[in-house]
Amino acid sequence: MTPSLSLLGKRRFLPLFATQFLGAFNDNLYKSAMVILVTYAVYNDETKEATFNAIAGGLFILPFFLFSALAGQLADSMDKARIIRFVKTAEIFIMIAGAAGLLLHNIPLLLAALFAMGVHSSFFGPIKYAILPQHLKRDEVLGGTGLVEAGTYGAILLGTIAGGLLGRSYEAYAAAGVLFVALIGRITGSYVPPAPPEADAPPLKMDWHIIRASIRLVNATLHIPRLFLAIAAISFFWAQGAILAAQFPPLVKNVLHANEQVATLFLAIFSVGVAVGSILINRLLKGRVLAKYSPAAAIVMGLFVLHLYWNCLGWPVTDGPLLDFKTFVMIGQAEWIMFDLFGVAVAGGVFVVPLYAFLTTTVQKSETARTVAANNIVNSGAMVLSALMLTLLVQVGVSVEGTLLLVAVTSPVAAWIAWKLHLACDDEEACAA
Repeated sequence: MTPSLSLLGKRRFLPLFATQFLGAFNDNLYKSAMVILVTYAVYNDETKEATFNAIAGGLFILPFFLFSALAGQLADSMDKARIIRFVKTAEIFIMIAGAAGLLLHNIPLLLAALFAMGVHSSFFGPIKYAILPQHLKRDEVLGGTGLVEAGTYGAILLGTIAGGLLGRSYEAYAAAGVLFVALIGRITGSYVPPAPPEADAPPLKMDWHIIRASIRLVNATLHIPRLFLAIAAISFFWAQGAILAAQFPPLVKNVLHANEQVATLFLAIFSVGVAVGSILINRLLKGRVLAKYSPAAAIVMGLFVLHLYWNCLGWPVTDGPLLDFKTFVMIGQAEWIMFDLFGVAVAGGVFVVPLYAFLTTTVQKSETARTVAANNIVNSGAMVLSALMLTLLVQVGVSVEGTLLLVAVTSPVAAWIAWKLHLACDDEEACAA
């Protein structure tokens, strides 16, 4: 097996890695700047802030539900590198609108650009994973998938920090940043090697009826038991993750009584943790695509969320000025909260990375993009539902801490699905076949 990090020196992987890294960075630079701007400089109401974050999360995910079927059809029937160049060009124009929203504090424009970035990502998403089996050897796919996940969350970390620092008082720099990164992403995308359709790929015959195409694609994928279980487990994970991510800024401001520096710290810790988990699971599995560690990882994730809930209930600070970074970390209980966040994220990376590799190694190469697209449809549907449920819970008075408890008590369901997937593979060879 080629060591994972050595892939970064290869033309068949590095340009794709750089392009997806920059895309994830820009997504989170923009989203973080927008959320911090709205939470700390526009609204001054706990319910409005939590509702905005829930709506923003759902609005970014909705395009994956609507357009993934079209994206999958295109990616399996056209050169994937050509599609990358097209969507990265579109990103430049989207970020022009997003930059204007940041400068004008215009919430409708901010949300419109966020939705458009979701559309952009829904077309790039199937390619990001489906191109790996085409450019990498079989025993490199898990390592490549882990690097993509680690790189994505490293980009989330850096983008989140940058957006958090710029979002409240330096919107002009954030606006310039999202435009600059979009331009660089377009340049790196031009170096992705050609990835033409496989010989047995179906001819391009687009079904533009979004609902019919989505139902057909999902039905064609989910009738395979192992794919059904893998997609169900990934979807449950992202539904939980959507709730956690949406609640971080309100949790920091309204429960821990801290400022945007601490909100950025939370997102940064989470991003680092998932990256660590993504690399760790590749070391544990040694390149094999197996689900055997995922059930335990789901349980561990739930336990960390439960401990985070307990620590938030006992948080000692309830009034006075918002805590800055230095003051927050000096509080003894803050160490446990940061430890819990990191543990949740590491367990999440261990849980989900093999499942993504599983999707791309158990189908024909000519079907990988559609399989990933079907996964994205189900994932996004689960995340939109979780965002709607979160909005409803907030409106009826459920506290931020209460939503953490909801995530914790549902983790055994994710573990059960992952365990069923593990049992569905009669042996290690069956899982990797």
